[in-house]
Amino acid sequence: MPDLGKYADTVLSAYGVSLLLLLALLVMTLMRGAKVRADLKQVEERMRRNG
Repeated sequence: MPDLGKYADTVLSAYGVSLLLLLALLVMTLMRGAKVRADLKQVEERMRRNG
């Protein structure tokens, strides 16, 4: 790891916050995808029943 000197805390916390935000976006995207997939399945079933 490079020597960051007096900025080590700032840089490492920025990396940490960035990683947390990226993980939050990933989780939100996966949850949204699952919801949309379930909604689409429900619509397809309704279309199949109604012709």
